[in-house]
Amino acid sequence: MSKKDKRQKTKTKKLFVICSLIGVLLTVSTYAWFIGMKTVNVETFDVKIAAIDSLSLSLNGKDWSDTVTINADNFDDPDTVGADTTNSWTSLIPMSTVGKINAGASRLTLYQKGSLTASPGGYRLMASEVNNTGAKEANGYVAFDLFIKNMSGNKYYPEYDPLNEEAIYLTPDSEVTISETGGEPNTGIENSVRVAFAQIGRVIATTPTTDGSEIRAIDCSGTGGVTSICSRDAQIWEPNDTKHVKNAINWYTTSCLSRKASGTDVTLDSSFEGACKEIKDGTAYPTYAVGGVITEDDNIDVYDGTEYNGYTSSISGTPQAGKLYKFPYFTDTMKNLTSTDRPEFMTLAPNSITKVRIYVYIEGQDVDNYDFASLGKKISVAFGFSKERFFGEDVDYEGPPELPDDVERTRKVSYTNTGTVVPSDSRITFDDDANEFTIPNWFRAFTFTDNGKEKVATGTEQDDNVTWEIKDK
Repeated sequence: MSKKDKRQKTKTKKLFVICSLIGVLLTVSTYAWFIGMKTVNVETFDVKIAAIDSLSLSLNGKDWSDTVTINADNFDDPDTVGADTTNSWTSLIPMSTVGKINAGASRLTLYQKGSLTASPGGYRLMASEVNNTGAKEANGYVAFDLFIKNMSGNKYYPEYDPLNEEAIYLTPDSEVTISETGGEPNTGIENSVRVAFAQIGRVIATTPTTDGSEIRAIDCSGTGGVTSICSRDAQIWEPNDTKHVKNAINWYTTSCLSRKASGTDVTLDSSFEGACKEIKDGTAYPTYAVGGVITEDDNIDVYDGTEYNGYTSSISGTPQAGKLYKFPYFTDTMKNLTSTDRPEFMTLAPNSITKVRIYVYIEGQDVDNYDFASLGKKISVAFGFSKERFFGEDVDYEGPPELPDDVERTRKVSYTNTGTVVPSDSRITFDDDANEFTIPNWFRAFTFTDNGKEKVATGTEQDDNVTWEIKDK
């Protein structure tokens, strides 16, 4: 390994917010939306998340750390995620979404198959909205809350304005693949997976809390000091946008016929004629996701769209009922851009705690979703974030090496205690003899208890110096 590669590997370890998901997807027979996978069971699905720089993470809004883990065993454990969780861990059923957030429920709006009937040149689709507005999410996908504390600034902007926020980048090593253990290659199931990040709301990072319930209660209402972000569409990552296995291409080529502009009735043979547009591995093709409820009167075919059967009357430039919508995913192609071409993935406000509801699902309208894809069984999903836009090779960096992985720059904060001091963050230690905290040098606020009494420490930065003020909560 070259020195450059070693530096890159070290930087990757230090700067990325890394999430690793491993899922075992068990196939069942029969027909589903859109062409395959009626039910795909999740046997195990672990999520491991690590954060450094000025980000820290929590699953319950109380316990903050640079690493958290959520899985099928603890996703609803009160000690891990809180007693009032609405997390969901169920079998995966193909869904479709255009990233809209239901403000009344503070959840992502999704659509599922209402009916799927073979048409002369494809499959006629009807779709209904998933009923996930109750106490729990519906079955068919994985959903959980992740709370991100961003302490890179000392000013909080209570108004919602993306211009006040900081860019976050998806790391180049983020990927969805067939697992090396238990997965079956060449099925293409990994090419239909989507991961949606729905930002619900945020509060100032120093918000007082006892058991985290105040943070977990963040919703779209924008009350109680919460800044609602639900008007912002969820950012949805499409991995493997240029990858198409031979079996998926063969299925598409066999079942899809060109739809005439006059073919308004999707059930008639006369509405179709000739072959559809060609699909090739190595080329990205759009997904025409479900924009709203679709009935039999809408005459939607799953292959509608310029790049497929050529029919555009069922396509809308904005999401709406009875239409398909060409969704602008964040793709692997975008993720792999370098230097100044690297686009931001999402943004976070400084000095804030943001509630992000994460959804992992199978997009039924993906052209790679076909009858035998579910035979892939086991997939591996990994994604990460960085606040760094440039890597060493982007700027031809030739400087000294990074600090070793086990070394973290810290600073001292003086404090004379009256009793036993218990910091709220595992990265903070208190020395009774020295009367001082040791904290990561990028912290600008933290909480602790002194003799059972809650206190908050806030740092004000000026000319590279930080002045600390400690008050009762």
